[in-house]
Amino acid sequence: MNNLRILLLLLVPALLLTGSSNTSSEDTIAIAAEIHREVLTLDSHTDTPLLLARDGFDIGRRNPAGQRGGQVDFPRMFEGGLDAAFFAVFVGQGERTPEGNEAAKERALHIFDLIHSAVDGHPGMAGLALAPDDACRLKEEGRLAIYIGLENGYPLGLDINLVDKYYDLGARYITLSHSRNNDICDSSTDPAGPEHGGLSEFGREVVRRMNDLGMMIDVSHISDHAFYDVIDISRAPVVATHSNARAVCDHPRNMDDDMLIALRDNGGVIQVCILSAYVKTPEPAPERDAALAEVRERFNNFEGLTDEQMEKAREAWFEVQERYPRKLATVADLADHIDHIVDLIGIDHVGIGTDFDGGGSLDDCRDVTEIGNITLELVRRGYTREEIEKIWAGNFMRVFREAESKRSR
Repeated sequence: MNNLRILLLLLVPALLLTGSSNTSSEDTIAIAAEIHREVLTLDSHTDTPLLLARDGFDIGRRNPAGQRGGQVDFPRMFEGGLDAAFFAVFVGQGERTPEGNEAAKERALHIFDLIHSAVDGHPGMAGLALAPDDACRLKEEGRLAIYIGLENGYPLGLDINLVDKYYDLGARYITLSHSRNNDICDSSTDPAGPEHGGLSEFGREVVRRMNDLGMMIDVSHISDHAFYDVIDISRAPVVATHSNARAVCDHPRNMDDDMLIALRDNGGVIQVCILSAYVKTPEPAPERDAALAEVRERFNNFEGLTDEQMEKAREAWFEVQERYPRKLATVADLADHIDHIVDLIGIDHVGIGTDFDGGGSLDDCRDVTEIGNITLELVRRGYTREEIEKIWAGNFMRVFREAESKRSR
């Protein structure tokens, strides 16, 4: 921990002991609010596009709090002070056949259309962002910056030219896999275990093509061996758009210390995620786990679903969560990950990617209106304005720019 942060950590309790504790606490909150308002805030991963086809969901109006109203919409982004977000084009892993690949491609194209329509339908509130500088420009205009990422390379099938197509539609990163292996690489969580031993030959071609386009490579969800393969061949820094530190929470979706050091040496960035099970190991809940497993089985692990089927699956998922409420981790628990990462690899390699609308939720950060609590906790821990600015957007944008600088076509 650097000396300035140690000094600030010592000073904050001292301030709380001078005068009334309420006044000092209010000062800390005011400082955090000012920082949060002034710096560029970016969330590198939300699954909000899953809501765009729902009946009655309008991203341009404030939807009710709670799971059924989603966690992100444009009014609540303004309310919570989130300036920019990556909306994920998520397609669950399905059959790796010509027919399955074609269906995945059509599903992805449909979600791209939903995102474009949502942004185009509210031009006074948001704009489609394609380059790093678009976020600051749109913030100055009083509008939100909506970026696009493709979560799961499955919709590429085995067609390398689709990398270009998705880039042209606005995707600025591809998460190479999701919960299961695909034709690009192994997943960190496939129950069948590794298939390729890391990246496949096609996956290597995908990484090189992404480098050529200046497109960021997202290493969240991929296996450890696939991560090291990407680090070995990528000409540009990489991102983990929604992952945490395995040393703090031992989950295969998180990154161990050796991986974090390799990420630092690559110049990349890890965006900490607020999905509670990746933040803090949950207490055993066998009845809840069994009920959720039944929902996954009933809805084919959420693979190959239509909009209508996905809505039924989400409703069944919500019902289980309401029947068996879980104890969520907190923003303080999340900040433990940030502390660990900063202490291990430095302040220049950590950011925030919530996974809102895809499972991300903390006890004191349940939707986008509460993201200021993250800034407040960082201020309480002695992080400076400059450091918080790096965490909220600066580090990610540096990687974004460096990826673009490697563009060769």
